[in-house]
Amino acid sequence: MPKLTRRHLMMISAAAMLLPSAAMAQDPTAILQAAFDNWRATSSHAVAEMTIRGSSGTRSLTMESWTQDSDNALVRFIAPARDAGNATLQSGRRTYVFNPKLNQVIQLPASAMSQSWMGSDFSYSDLTKTEQLVSDYTHRLIGTTSHSGHAVYVIESIPKRGEPIVWGKQIVHVRDDYVLLRQEFYDQSGNLVRTMVADRVTTLGGRPYPSELTMSSVATPGQYTKIKTLSAEFDIDLPDYLFTRSNLQNPR
Repeated sequence: MPKLTRRHLMMISAAAMLLPSAAMAQDPTAILQAAFDNWRATSSHAVAEMTIRGSSGTRSLTMESWTQDSDNALVRFIAPARDAGNATLQSGRRTYVFNPKLNQVIQLPASAMSQSWMGSDFSYSDLTKTEQLVSDYTHRLIGTTSHSGHAVYVIESIPKRGEPIVWGKQIVHVRDDYVLLRQEFYDQSGNLVRTMVADRVTTLGGRPYPSELTMSSVATPGQYTKIKTLSAEFDIDLPDYLFTRSNLQNPR
């Protein structure tokens, strides 16, 4: 048996250090979890512009959002004036909306989570980017592609039996640095209904991030909703009152 040199030992040690990430690369659940961790971190604060192109024209809105862990998210519109003050709060699996014109907070029933959010192609369930895709689905790695020099994992996600989920399946594309590049939504018959695509990936808050996202529906070609993140910071301290119904209606 040949004698192991110091160089051989260093190579073996380096290979051993790579084993956990290599194993993770083959675990679709771990890949999706890492993608959501990259998306929200332990907490986040962002400002974004949403452009909605519909049959009656195009309109733009500006919003500010905060997230904490996987349970809490608050989105508040700050422009234009006619939409400013409208807000949505996720607290666990409960979602509340506030309409300043009515000065009323409404808890959305589960049946309303798939409805359009602010007239866009995004739904209320898309808004919060929770980890329900990770926990309520079973996942299978069905292929790999490439994007900008990165490997891309293609994952098929099927709802677990008994979960109240509208989609028959989802296909998710995640880059090897855990940037979510593409998400396809299929109905119970296996037909593609809509697609979300990362049009641009940049560095925000010190991490690779899908800074421009477009959601489009198969049923309305030429219409879409684009969300462009203008600024973002992650792993920051946020006050506990931020994610309360009181703050939703009367922001401090």
